[in-house]
Amino acid sequence: MNISNNKNINTLLNSVLKDIQYFVEKQDSHIENLNKIGAALSSENHLESLLEMILAEAQKFTNADGGTLYLMSNDEQSLSFVMVETKSLGIRMGGNSGKITWPNLNLYKESGLPNREMVAALCALDKKIVNIEDVYKAQGFNFDGTKSFDESTGFHSKSMLVIPMKNHEGEVIGVCQLINRQDQQTGEVISFSEQDENSVLSLASQAAVAISNVSLINDLRELLESFIRTIAHAIDAKSPYTGGHVQKVAQLSMIIAEAINDANDGVYKDINYTPDQLNEIRIAGLMHDVGKITTPEYVVDKSTKLETIYDRIETIATRFEVLKKELELETQDKKIQLLQNSAAATEIDNLDKVLQIKLKQLDADLDFIREANIGGEFMSDDKIKRIEQIASYSLSIKHKKIPLLNEDEIENLSIRKGTLTESERSIINSHAKMSNEMLEALPFPKKLNRVPEIAGGHHEKLNGKGYPKGLTANELSLEARILALADIFEALTASDRPYKDGKKLSEAMRIIDFMVKDYELDPNLVQFFYNKNLHVEYAVKSLLSKQLDI
Repeated sequence: MNISNNKNINTLLNSVLKDIQYFVEKQDSHIENLNKIGAALSSENHLESLLEMILAEAQKFTNADGGTLYLMSNDEQSLSFVMVETKSLGIRMGGNSGKITWPNLNLYKESGLPNREMVAALCALDKKIVNIEDVYKAQGFNFDGTKSFDESTGFHSKSMLVIPMKNHEGEVIGVCQLINRQDQQTGEVISFSEQDENSVLSLASQAAVAISNVSLINDLRELLESFIRTIAHAIDAKSPYTGGHVQKVAQLSMIIAEAINDANDGVYKDINYTPDQLNEIRIAGLMHDVGKITTPEYVVDKSTKLETIYDRIETIATRFEVLKKELELETQDKKIQLLQNSAAATEIDNLDKVLQIKLKQLDADLDFIREANIGGEFMSDDKIKRIEQIASYSLSIKHKKIPLLNEDEIENLSIRKGTLTESERSIINSHAKMSNEMLEALPFPKKLNRVPEIAGGHHEKLNGKGYPKGLTANELSLEARILALADIFEALTASDRPYKDGKKLSEAMRIIDFMVKDYELDPNLVQFFYNKNLHVEYAVKSLLSKQLDI
């Protein structure tokens, strides 16, 4: 008997040891899986994929047939459906499959009282686990929605486990709801165990931190994007004459960059941009003129040569009228003297003829100045001499002789091209230096750390004669060259400048070709731009129909 008893005891002990060993191995495996899931969750930065992973792992841990994932609304007044899956029905919604349009689950009733009849709401409000053996027998809860789902699909909900997802600060950011745990051997629906509660709670905690991190990253990314859009809008809004320039340069830069990315042959066949790199080029396009925030409006908005706070052409026109009146009065005085001296009628007529010639010349001179003021045509030496000749006229104001044109007006009217003097052009050009300084001072994240270099090179030239740094071809990246081409092409074809019409496509191409010959623009890039008809693609979207001449 003793031997028999010993055998029984040994058998029992061996059985217990095996059970303990199995339990320990299972727990080790369980912990290892949790660690692996935790690592996977922390490395996933795409919210939709993260949500799918969380629900899938929760169902796998518990062998649950169905599951629903909710996230807390920003105002913490409701739970929104973000992921739903029922394996036996083949139902999968939310996550990467698209947003669920079901109405939110309110945490509070219209009366303002907590909505504790809804199990997910109770879980979120009280931050506690709810484990229900059979939803059809549970008391104190409203399962009308669950029962309606069962009725419409033929499904039968039974066991349910609802877990709060709390972040590192202990705040509930969501709820994980699992339905119908299945026996792995028989497939029978069984209750969720205490171990299931602990496992899913551990998973939910890791998931909540991961969701918070992704949400924080997304919020920061959206904040940066909103800031960039706001700055770009402010730059365009600073001047009514350059409105939309920043947006169009970014748009054209992306057209070029994406075409390079898609190239299967030629010089760019080995260049493959990641989505982050393309976004970096887009951001550089939006930020390339950020320095214009510091440029005075009177320079940015200078639509004519004589414009300051107002266009001084009318002040000059008034002087012309005064001068004409002086000539008429002088002629009248001379006529009176001739009459007093009994002069011949022909002498008086000659005075009138001389007066008309002078008045006609003054009208012609004023018309010339009006045309020169626009700044649309190149000012030759002869035209500048004519400005100086007109400036030699004088008129009397309060018995003082003053020139018809002052020194500043002569300087501005003598501008050979455009409407800016050298000092004003220097102020405009300084925006590139200021853009560099501003962008280099910003702590861009790693994925955008080349924005200052790309944006800062949009006025540089391959021959080293650009600004603000005078970089050469070896120092200019392809991305900076893309932005430079986009900036110049947009400026040439822009139809919103007050001193010029947008050039036709053929004219813009001709100027671009001259810049290539002078080694200011990248010849390979420009050739690619034309070969792929990117100039036409942009023109059709952004230019006036009268500019589309090819």
